[in-house]
Amino acid sequence: MTTRMSPFERREDDIDPRSETSQLTKMIDASLSRRKFLGAASVMTAGAFMAGMPVSALASSTKANSKLMGFSAVPVSTDDTLVVPEGYNAQVLIRWGDGLFPTSPKFDPTGNAPSSHQEVQFGDNNDGMTFFPLSNDRGVLAVNNEYCNNEYLFAHQGKKMTADDVKKSQAAHGISIFEIKRTTNNNWELVVDSKYNRRITANTEMTITGPAAGQPDMQTSADKAGKKALGTFGNCANGFTPWGTYLTCEENFNGYFGTKSDIKVTKEQKRYGLGKEDSGYGWSLHDERFDVAKNPNEANRHGWIVEIDPMDPSSTPMKRTAMGRFKHENVAVVINKDGHIVAYMGDDERGEHLYRFVSKNKYVKGNDAANRQLLEEGTIYVAKFSADDGKIGGTGQWMELTHGKNGLTKENGFPSQEYIHMYTRLAATQVGATTMDRPEWIAVHPNQDYVFCTLTNNKNRGVKEGQPVGGPNPREANNYGQILRWRQVNDDHAHPTFAWDLYVMAGNPEVHKGTLYAGSDNINNDNMFNSPDGLGFDADGRMWIQTDGKYSNKGDYAGMGNNSMLCGDPKTGEIRRFLTGPIACEITGLTFSPDYKTMFIGVQHPGEELEPSHWPDGGNSTPRSALVMITKQDGGVIGS
Repeated sequence: MTTRMSPFERREDDIDPRSETSQLTKMIDASLSRRKFLGAASVMTAGAFMAGMPVSALASSTKANSKLMGFSAVPVSTDDTLVVPEGYNAQVLIRWGDGLFPTSPKFDPTGNAPSSHQEVQFGDNNDGMTFFPLSNDRGVLAVNNEYCNNEYLFAHQGKKMTADDVKKSQAAHGISIFEIKRTTNNNWELVVDSKYNRRITANTEMTITGPAAGQPDMQTSADKAGKKALGTFGNCANGFTPWGTYLTCEENFNGYFGTKSDIKVTKEQKRYGLGKEDSGYGWSLHDERFDVAKNPNEANRHGWIVEIDPMDPSSTPMKRTAMGRFKHENVAVVINKDGHIVAYMGDDERGEHLYRFVSKNKYVKGNDAANRQLLEEGTIYVAKFSADDGKIGGTGQWMELTHGKNGLTKENGFPSQEYIHMYTRLAATQVGATTMDRPEWIAVHPNQDYVFCTLTNNKNRGVKEGQPVGGPNPREANNYGQILRWRQVNDDHAHPTFAWDLYVMAGNPEVHKGTLYAGSDNINNDNMFNSPDGLGFDADGRMWIQTDGKYSNKGDYAGMGNNSMLCGDPKTGEIRRFLTGPIACEITGLTFSPDYKTMFIGVQHPGEELEPSHWPDGGNSTPRSALVMITKQDGGVIGS
């Protein structure tokens, strides 16, 4: 049996993603032509001032020569089903509305069930998740429930919201935590009577920690101390820590706030998308906490990373304000070689930024009481990319967001460090950070040298002010997305300097032959996709890419079919489609059993906006987001 290692243990063996050529010392010299971009001879290194840093590009390939991937690619699909490779099985583990407790009522597909039902059921639109092992055959899953589809949650499709409807919507959000146990053939099932089972919703009490706790902009009439918040919602992706806690990321929190009153929107509110109009949830109509006129500071208590102990159902979730406030997509945590915790984070909005957090104190193996305080204090940085004209690849700097540095002074509108943590986006702009094509999931290779980030798309690139074409965002009105890759100087995740290039540019080589919109050389008619979103690695270094893109299968997206999950070889650049999802879904969320013989993935919002899906139950059933277990029929490691 292959020895499996913790995601936080460094690996220096055959999973090294560097090319087999010698250690290189020149920056990538790939011009803005599809043939040269990431071609077989292109390389990336650190340039003269970074001499000696061993950075090399991955040679892209369209040949099926990967030693990592032992499966045959699946074709494009537009069917209302989930397709996996030959030799694999896929089964639903849990659906939206399934009960988590012995007394939970059954799912009511009519949309007429009260909020009390949803409070004890699996939440809607599952997204990021992590498996926490209890033993070889038991574990706890922590799963984000990002948002809800009103067209299915309510019989009236959200058009006649009542006070209980708002509570029901709030209960459909948050986190679902539950125990599972292995059954047969590496499948798992819910342990309904487990002590670990728990729902965290938009009304669960949480503690605000770190520099922003207690600040005037954090105080409300209900919490004059500014240290207790209710709830988490808009939880997109996630992360986890070496000390065994779950990190959930608050993304589109602004869409839950609105008002019927006239208000003057501040510069801070504007930058975070707050104003009179919400995103259609109607919470402010029946819950004054979400009325920005009556409670203007409530929104400041959201947009954070929240740390949760999945092993203690009585524990209080912690909002970690030291890590900054923005629309968090996910967080990738590593133990740096000097012992500091480094967390990479993306702000998922067009023209926003890529961030890094470095803890003040160091990780001490075995001292989890002290380690649980590591996200309380630290320094935030934001990425600034450099590239020569006409080239894709270059160097970058992590700009420190510390009061008094890089123009973050009172004279420039930054009165304190606490203000910077609360309004991190404004600080990023002040220091000249690079605007990005929606930074989504970030994943660190198992040997902890290369870091990857999905830049999913950006219709504003080259169209709106402050979002010029160039650097890691090389296409105007980018509708396909790309995956960024970088490597820190000396493999030091706390170092201010890195080298970067692009692992792949998604595209359509059939529709846009010979242009940048065809994609990079490792994209072809058999593996093309758009809008890479979810991203993760298994222990052997396979890169798993999940898509949340256009599924019209027409025009620019002709031949792409439904959203899918692909597998990439970071060493050869080869990409194969591993699965396809049902109609109008997104594939999102990724975690494995400790032996990597079961993959858990999420199918989110099948049939959104009343598209003709009835997945997973078929017939005329209501479509339901769900977690899926994928196994090999021979009992082997997924992907091998």
